[in-house]
Amino acid sequence: MRKLTTGISVLILTALLTVPAMADNGRITVTGEGRVDGAPDLATVMLGVTTEGATAAEAMAANSIKLGMMLEQLRTGGIEDRDIQTSGLSLNPTWSQPQDGTAPKIAGYQASNQLTVRVRALDKLGGVLDRAVSDGANTFNGLTFGLSDPAPALNEARKRAVADAMSRARVLVGAAGLTLGPVVSIAEGGDMGMPQPMYRMDAAAASTVPVAAGEVSTSASVTMVFELKD
Repeated sequence: MRKLTTGISVLILTALLTVPAMADNGRITVTGEGRVDGAPDLATVMLGVTTEGATAAEAMAANSIKLGMMLEQLRTGGIEDRDIQTSGLSLNPTWSQPQDGTAPKIAGYQASNQLTVRVRALDKLGGVLDRAVSDGANTFNGLTFGLSDPAPALNEARKRAVADAMSRARVLVGAAGLTLGPVVSIAEGGDMGMPQPMYRMDAAAASTVPVAAGEVSTSASVTMVFELKD
């Protein structure tokens, strides 16, 4: 009889110790996503000047002249100095391959200067590109659209991500016959901003540039942990 009583006591004690552990594990983790689409108000253009010369000095001098012409055109088009940044500068030899099979020789030098330009008035973007390409720029490496102040769109995307996570949690918990409890934690995911369209073209083809900005997307994700109720 004593052995039976002891066995029952052990079982009751085990059950009592197990209940809090189960309650601690009564949680659900869900991830929500939010996205906001809107018209851009900023364009970022990658323009450049590439020149060649018999010597390094000649190549750099020619590059400086063309770059100065391009900068003047950008400023005439309303671009402020704060929106013009050098993003790449290089000077490399060009090589010739002798027909007699001897080692390649330096034939000259090529200088390249790349600029990143922000255009805040999108209605002037086509004209800015026309000016830059017609007088100086001979490389056009891309165009992206964005927001000058992404914070409002990002905050709205965060709100939508939280609402999405809560909606998913309610559906899952309701389907399981449980009740959703309070929020335990919220963690924001990494940057989910969708890549913006980029356009590339030859300088010769950019004499009259039709520009369609379209929309840009701002995205956010959150991971939320909820308590569960029976």
